[in-house]
Amino acid sequence: MEKFTTLTGVAAPMPLVNIDTDMIIPKQFLKTIKRTGLGANLFDEMRFNTDGSEIEDFVLNKPAYREASILVAGDNFGCGSSREHAPWALADFGIRCVISTSFADIFFNNCFKNGILPIVLPQEDVDKLMDDAERGANAVMTVDLEAQTITGPDGGTITFDVEPFRKHCLLNGLDDIGLTLQKSASIDSFEAQYAQQAPWL
Repeated sequence: MEKFTTLTGVAAPMPLVNIDTDMIIPKQFLKTIKRTGLGANLFDEMRFNTDGSEIEDFVLNKPAYREASILVAGDNFGCGSSREHAPWALADFGIRCVISTSFADIFFNNCFKNGILPIVLPQEDVDKLMDDAERGANAVMTVDLEAQTITGPDGGTITFDVEPFRKHCLLNGLDDIGLTLQKSASIDSFEAQYAQQAPWL
């Protein structure tokens, strides 16, 4: 998993509330078990017409936000079904941080396991960042995970909380497999010892 240390990028405003996982990645794109390629269909029904042409006024289709790496979103982001494809699609598009007042629990957990930092802030802070994000190409923010700060276009700083273990995992690029592999020496030792104790297995 890619490490998350400091992210500087354009923030896209998405003030809709209750954006669910089917809006993030519609069900017809869940046939794959690969984590790549899903970014093309991120927010598919909001981004594209039925003929495949772009919906011009959707935020990620606007020139200023095509390379956005941060989303400032409305309340209860990631609700709905517990599909891990939702953070896969966000990450594949290039979104590494989502800021909201609240997230659905399963989506929130899945973000950390896929290298995305979900940040929960009070409404007044989200409103300020949403206003900053409305600046288009000038809506550049810096998210510093080590310092737990968000710096806006004008240099103002907002602090955020993150659980220490999850912070450690993101800073070091550790998903569940990575955490297990940190114990590889102990695992190898156990397997060698067990093979001697039970050679018939």
